[in-house]
Amino acid sequence: MNQPKRYTVTSALPYANGPLHIGHLAGAYLNADIYVRYLRLKGEDVVFVCGSDEHGAAITLRAKKEGCTPQEIIDKYHFQIKDSFEKLGVSFDIYHRTSSALHHQTAQEFFLTCLENGAFEVRESEQFYDEEYNQFLADRYITGTCPKCNYDKAYGDQCENCGSSLNPTDLGNPISTLSGKSPILKSTKHWYLPLDQYENWLKDWIVEGKKGSWKTNVYGQCKSWIDGGLHARAMTRDLDWGVKVPLEEADGKVLYVWLDAPIGYISATKQWALDNGKDWELYWKNEETKLVHFIGKDNIVFHCITFPSLLKANGEYILPDDVPANEFMNLQGDKISTSRNWAVWVHEYVDEFPDKVDELRYTLIANMPETKDAEFTWEDYQARVNNELVATLGNLENRVVVLINKYWEGVLPEVDASILTEEDKELLHNIMLAKANIGNAIEEYKFREALNALMDLARKGNKYLGDNEPWKLIKQDEAAAKRILYISAQVVASFATLAQPFLPFTAEKIKVKMNLSDRNWLEDTDWISGGSQIEKGALLFQKIEDSLVEGQVKRLEANKSIVQKPIEKYTPMKPEITFDDFTKLDIRTGMIVAAQKIPKADKLLNLTVDLGFEMRTIVSGIAEHFKEEEVIGKKVAVVINLAPRKLRGVESQGMILMAEDMDGKLGFVANSEMASGMVIR
Repeated sequence: MNQPKRYTVTSALPYANGPLHIGHLAGAYLNADIYVRYLRLKGEDVVFVCGSDEHGAAITLRAKKEGCTPQEIIDKYHFQIKDSFEKLGVSFDIYHRTSSALHHQTAQEFFLTCLENGAFEVRESEQFYDEEYNQFLADRYITGTCPKCNYDKAYGDQCENCGSSLNPTDLGNPISTLSGKSPILKSTKHWYLPLDQYENWLKDWIVEGKKGSWKTNVYGQCKSWIDGGLHARAMTRDLDWGVKVPLEEADGKVLYVWLDAPIGYISATKQWALDNGKDWELYWKNEETKLVHFIGKDNIVFHCITFPSLLKANGEYILPDDVPANEFMNLQGDKISTSRNWAVWVHEYVDEFPDKVDELRYTLIANMPETKDAEFTWEDYQARVNNELVATLGNLENRVVVLINKYWEGVLPEVDASILTEEDKELLHNIMLAKANIGNAIEEYKFREALNALMDLARKGNKYLGDNEPWKLIKQDEAAAKRILYISAQVVASFATLAQPFLPFTAEKIKVKMNLSDRNWLEDTDWISGGSQIEKGALLFQKIEDSLVEGQVKRLEANKSIVQKPIEKYTPMKPEITFDDFTKLDIRTGMIVAAQKIPKADKLLNLTVDLGFEMRTIVSGIAEHFKEEEVIGKKVAVVINLAPRKLRGVESQGMILMAEDMDGKLGFVANSEMASGMVIR
């Protein structure tokens, strides 16, 4: 492509069933933000879109786990994720959501256009069905053994261990996550995208056309998939949560999340265009627009093969120019795991350390997993902040600001260009060289290299200032001291622009301190003029103390011991009931006042329970867990309107509610502050 007229930049839609962690940031968001901020500084026409992916089985799984509706789940996490991005300085033009009416309309129209173009094949196929729950199982409701790596907890759509894209029927020993039982195969009808028919086109477009231009990790994975042969994939699902398939004969079916979610980029652009008086089609249907997707490596196949094939089938949209996917970010010697709570959660970080946002950005960018997996440790975070941000960039800025305020009352001295030395000119040249190197690296998606070029300039500025020692020279040669501070101030002022893609909050502080105006990346004038007022202010960065590192590491270790086990290890949910069913139960607080073992019954205790308004005899199967004397005085929750039944000759007049942990240990369910007889609801 020749120089594009405009850019459409997307970051993978985060799934709204949990919070963001630092692995997400390093994978698809900080890199995109750097790229977009740079383009804006150049004055390019760019729209940066993202939003919450709010459909699919994982949302309904989370809702079932938390005992609420899918809408409550997506509302909770959409706003939490959006807030995290804003506090971290990720500068989306719009952060949308796929539950919006505009998105549903856009996705349905896209599907219908593909259908009219003959893109889909309607097939009857056998899919997994849970007999206990009387429903077909979406991909994420099924776990089993991955055929590629033998991981025994792979999902029906993807193995999270090896990253392979799967179909549910590929799994060995499939289990329903609803009932915990083996599902049966049952016939159902779906609309399939015959990816095998796109193989030759994909070979031309990717294997031949993107060789040498796409990142090796992206190109290699795509080539491997294409060379291995592609197969038709269903674009609809039997599910009640998602974008409804807009056909009468498709009642009870929704669009597959990997058709639905990428169209979220388009619907987000539409909403942005409506809000800003723009023409959204220019950003998705014009060949002079460059489309770039920033994603993690687990989404490569969907963004490089499935979604482009859908765009091709629709026939109205441009294709991605590049998909610079990153690899995974690990944490403290282990893989980040949301189920094990082994993660640094972004919302927790920005709330706990609101003045250290750029410090986190810097550490993640400096160690970004661009072509291979990388690792975040709190010890490395401390070292980078203290040795690089504080000791290099922060030190340079502070010394320049302090010296100018000390000797010239905060007014940058005027200096005639004719008196500049070769050393001065070399440093000024290095600023321009750094700008060129940073820009070139960003355009090649080499963000670590770009950050290194920025910090190398700070190191050169520090060396220049340290070698020339203007605080000593001023006593003998004030003109020379002015010249040195003037040149040093040029370096510091350049960071208000050059650091903006990486450290936006720091760049803004420098801009305010030095009274600088907004500057285009392509300008070649002085970075700051003589006579400018330079204000005193707080240090750009503070050292990270050992106590902070120790506290964060201890928090992670503590999380390991309290983390909940994955949902598939929980006792399967019972069939759904209505609110009316629940209200039939009369549950009250009570207190056990007497207990006696029932003869020849190892598990049963005969309990006398005070309900406030009367005493009840209740037989409970807790004798293996508690001795008689241990339960007397215990507050309990009792179902009091349960029909009486005889157990070992004793009539039991209710049921005591107990909680059972993963190891089978029982515990009482009650509130010790409530009097007996109070209603539990």
